[in-house]
Amino acid sequence: MNQRFNGISSVCSECVMNQARSAIAFAGLSGVSADRILEEAAMVLSEAEREEVLVQHIVRRVTDAIIRESGKPENFDIYEKIKERSNRLALEHTVFLRETISSSGSPLETGLKAAVSGNIIDFGAKDHRNLDLEKEIAALLETSFGRYDFPSFQEKLSKAESLLYICDNCGEIVFDALFMEQLKKHYPSLEITAAFREKPIINDATLKDAEISGMKQWARCISSGSVYPGTILSETTAEFQDIFESADLILSKGQGNFETLLPEADDRLFFLLRIKCEYMASLSGVEKDKLVLIQGEKKSHSN
Repeated sequence: MNQRFNGISSVCSECVMNQARSAIAFAGLSGVSADRILEEAAMVLSEAEREEVLVQHIVRRVTDAIIRESGKPENFDIYEKIKERSNRLALEHTVFLRETISSSGSPLETGLKAAVSGNIIDFGAKDHRNLDLEKEIAALLETSFGRYDFPSFQEKLSKAESLLYICDNCGEIVFDALFMEQLKKHYPSLEITAAFREKPIINDATLKDAEISGMKQWARCISSGSVYPGTILSETTAEFQDIFESADLILSKGQGNFETLLPEADDRLFFLLRIKCEYMASLSGVEKDKLVLIQGEKKSHSN
């Protein structure tokens, strides 16, 4: 979507401000400090009307402002505790989910649905004492997709030697690892590379989170170099760009990656997420709250 922020609806602006308020609260700021951050967020949004700025750039700038206001080092993880809790809660249910996947009629397909169910469940926003995660997962596995390009995905997968798996949030990366387990069972020679954020941003997963997800058993885990809640390809590492260019198949998780990689998508790239707002609905052509597995459009590619 790489477009000017002033081309995005006012609802997106409101979402950025709400995200700023949430981060301020998690950072433990209040009073004058909180007011300064909100003023800076509003200023950045105003600047975006005159400059080529993405929402992801704005979120990074606001996050950095909060870290400075907190007097913390630049790699301070505002959401560290909630991320740890999300991963822990997901890990507590891996036995149940692995059994659910393996006993299904199509373990590979169920594994993919489990991966997207992790994108839907907001681990951090719910009281885990009152969260019946197994019930929620079971219901999500029965949820229909608004768009489901699985046959094309499976066809590409059957011919692929390499898969780039671009990760999204904590908690859901545990579910991604279970899907990777199925991928390796069905395609033992498939080389999987899992890409993570370079530094903490919102509840997105970094290499630190990869350590406890179980993913390293199935994939080579790298940093994409992205410091944003998404993947702006021009601002990633040379290593990641090379892997992105040469991969036979790419699976992109979550809204932030969808927003930033949609302009780069050829038919090797599949997006797996829930459509969480009307703006995403307009981009995807799928109504809000639906699950999607969307294949990029066919383009000429050097690979």
